[in-house]
Amino acid sequence: MRLSILSLLFLFAYVGLSADPAPVTGVWRTFSDNGKEESTVEIYEQSGKIYGKILSLVDPNDKDGKPARCTECDGPEKDKPVLGMVIIKGLGPEGDKWSGGRILDPNDGVWYKCNLKAVEGGKKLEVRGYVGFSLIGRSQFWVKK
Repeated sequence: MRLSILSLLFLFAYVGLSADPAPVTGVWRTFSDNGKEESTVEIYEQSGKIYGKILSLVDPNDKDGKPARCTECDGPEKDKPVLGMVIIKGLGPEGDKWSGGRILDPNDGVWYKCNLKAVEGGKKLEVRGYVGFSLIGRSQFWVKK
């Protein structure tokens, strides 16, 4: 009897770990670390991977009144408009989250590794950006629009 109870516990643990993550697609309101709303991002699926594009900005212009550009970015994003920029690329399912891709912070032009996880019944999105290991990073919570 004891063996069968342990077997059931391991089975439930395995099923819980191998479950598909909750959907994260939709339009999300983003916030700075101090709680100020910054933008809306559309998260969508393409060829089985998750991507995210900036749909709107609370402050769409730079200090000179021109449309905000990613001046700190390198590569193809260098000096491109932030509005419409794809900032989340290539996440795939992993347990209860989406991971294996990256996210761009247009404020500093740095690409970070990224995990996304729907929380609070899909009303919020935990967005974790990090360098190296997930433990060394920070999380933000975005709100479904």
